[in-house]
Amino acid sequence: MIVNLIIGSLMIGSVYGMLALGYSLIYSASGLMTFTQGQLLMLGAFLGLQFYKNMGMPFVVAFLLTVVIMFLLGLALEKFLIRVLLNKGATSIYIVLSTIGVSIILPNLAQAIWGSQTQQMPSIFSTTTVEIFGAHVQPESILVMVVGFAAMILLHLFMTKSRFGISMRAAAMDPLAASSLGINVSRTTGLTWAIAAALAGGIGALMGPVYGVSTTMGDIIGNKGFAGAVIGGYGNMYGAIVGSLLLGFIETFVAGYLTTTYKDFVSFFLLIIVMIFLPRGLFKAKVYDSD
Repeated sequence: MIVNLIIGSLMIGSVYGMLALGYSLIYSASGLMTFTQGQLLMLGAFLGLQFYKNMGMPFVVAFLLTVVIMFLLGLALEKFLIRVLLNKGATSIYIVLSTIGVSIILPNLAQAIWGSQTQQMPSIFSTTTVEIFGAHVQPESILVMVVGFAAMILLHLFMTKSRFGISMRAAAMDPLAASSLGINVSRTTGLTWAIAAALAGGIGALMGPVYGVSTTMGDIIGNKGFAGAVIGGYGNMYGAIVGSLLLGFIETFVAGYLTTTYKDFVSFFLLIIVMIFLPRGLFKAKVYDSD
């Protein structure tokens, strides 16, 4: 049982971590908050379902196509909504409200296209379970975990080693100074929103065979990703990962050894405790002044 719980914790923690990374990337790059990540995950799951099940594409092709579309959607969201509002002098609260609006539109759009019923995505692998230290685990769960951690590592390398990633960090730290050095701050910010959307959509496509696909699947997962980002330190990339994994372990072990009834209660109670005693999170993230 303990092996199943550990793998389950790592899997769901990596899902929360992918969303939390999106939240933190956007905040660290622009000081803005978004509430679209959970619904972008839902949309990515439906796109994966469409390409893999309905259109019969190989899963790798369906997954990559989903990531590309979600990346472009993130770019469009920043360019045609967020950037337009900022250019008109909108304050951060209006940006938050606009992302809430998008998070309401996306499930309704998905429902109009794919219906309101939960749909099952076919298994990716021919085998139903694999044995790890005596525990039988769904291979798709392991795939979610592996891809999640791989994406986190690749994002870390991109942000710390690549020229464009360093430019993004510079633009986040001081947009005016970065702009004076020739960095296109608008482009780097747009890329941040695109990466966040791609992370959410990609992990959504992977979750389809494990949990099924529905218009409501992004609600609680999006909130848990947000909680993981806040617990770790909102805006801190590494804090987002640690906070999400911590959240994943706590709720999985509570469900495994106590009851599934209160696992969500425990998760959000932990969030409240952290906010009271560590308002900047475990990693003491940078705080932006409000407008």
